[in-house]
Amino acid sequence: MASEGAVLEKMNVEQLKAVKEQTDLEVNLLQDSLNNIRTATTRLEIASNALHDLSLRPQGKQMLVPLTASLYVPGTLDDANKVLVDVGTGYFIEKTMAEGKDYCERKISLLKSNYDQLIEVATKKKSIADDAGVILQAKLKQLAQTP
Repeated sequence: MASEGAVLEKMNVEQLKAVKEQTDLEVNLLQDSLNNIRTATTRLEIASNALHDLSLRPQGKQMLVPLTASLYVPGTLDDANKVLVDVGTGYFIEKTMAEGKDYCERKISLLKSNYDQLIEVATKKKSIADDAGVILQAKLKQLAQTP
């Protein structure tokens, strides 16, 4: 980080503005990605819990089946050991209950790993943006004081 500060010190005002704007933009994009990962992780955790609850229900059990987020239709549980797993872009794969749970857990683990890596990158970018802002303010103040 010390070397980045030295590099930033050598930049002129316009270069510092560009670095600050670019890193601020990158931080915002990373924050959006972090929010998307949190949302996806929450959905997978809900799906994993739903699979667990479904595995506890007896065959022939009457239940409401979600067609959309707000539309449910009555249905009967035929085989709780087979589930359809949404693997993205409209593709579904039939899996056993155990395979479905394993799929959810692996995806959650992957997302949490990606989240941790993005946090590190976002923290570094935020630090660079903050350093550039401080140096930029100091240079602008210095320019304002010189006749």
